[in-house]
Amino acid sequence: MLDQLHARLKNVITPEAWASFAPDIEAIHALKKEKKAVILAHNYMTPEIFHGVADIVGDSLALARQAAALEADVILMAGVHFMAETAKLMNPTRMVLIPDLEAGCSLAESITPEDILALRARYPDVPIVTYVNTSAAVKALCDICCTSGNAKQVVESLGAPRVIMVPDAFLAANTAAQTDVEIIPWQGICLVHERFTPQDVHNYRQTHKGVAIIAHPECPPDVVKASDFAGSTVKMIEWVETHKPEKVVLLTEGSMSDNIAIDHPDLTFIQPCQFCPYMKKITLASIRRALETMTHPIDIPAAIAAPARKAVERMIKVS
Repeated sequence: MLDQLHARLKNVITPEAWASFAPDIEAIHALKKEKKAVILAHNYMTPEIFHGVADIVGDSLALARQAAALEADVILMAGVHFMAETAKLMNPTRMVLIPDLEAGCSLAESITPEDILALRARYPDVPIVTYVNTSAAVKALCDICCTSGNAKQVVESLGAPRVIMVPDAFLAANTAAQTDVEIIPWQGICLVHERFTPQDVHNYRQTHKGVAIIAHPECPPDVVKASDFAGSTVKMIEWVETHKPEKVVLLTEGSMSDNIAIDHPDLTFIQPCQFCPYMKKITLASIRRALETMTHPIDIPAAIAAPARKAVERMIKVS
């Protein structure tokens, strides 16, 4: 198995790196069988995790849906903390592990339950849509969740003339440009996507003639406007597979380019230099340690879990 896997990943993982990864990959596969565990991995994981040990991969919405149906004894989230919480919400009887408690999110940290209560007081009749990049405690106080792939659909499903959208200000602005619903934003940002600029887009076009530029909706609106397409990580993948550009740059977390390139060796991916320090807390070593020691289990108080689950389930139903 390891030889076949190495052959598939050799274009993005050097022989030296593979030699260091292989023992952990072999051990993790054995531990999955022993513990009856399933590994969910977000599209931003590094290739040795995404292709090497993950059982299910995808964006936040796909992982939430898949988590609900899993019958494994253990679910390990190769992603950040809010994703592990969401998996626990959707499958509360299973043990859900996050390999590193410091795998957080700048968006999730930008808003608190107290902030939601203040918004409720200020706008008592306005529904609140929360991006999935929030804590379970925040989700519990909101009406419905959304992802970058279904934000417009979720906003319009409420049938309200205006909604509050937290916490990503850029996702709110990019969604507002697509709908007649008035959106009241919160001023949170993703520390990866907010760094991209229109000058970056210009530079890519000048340096790589004919390149297709795809932006994530967490990017600033002027970056989205200057790009050829904008969409969630899943929609980015679908666009690449449909259009098959000779050269492409994905304005999002850098590891995603490597993960797609493995399945599309005929395309040239220009990798951006923006990486999420929180996502990079998840490593093969931390995954192996988590399965060996059953750490760190996610626990959500029932009073928070019930309304938070309702917000996620309402999103999934809309989607």
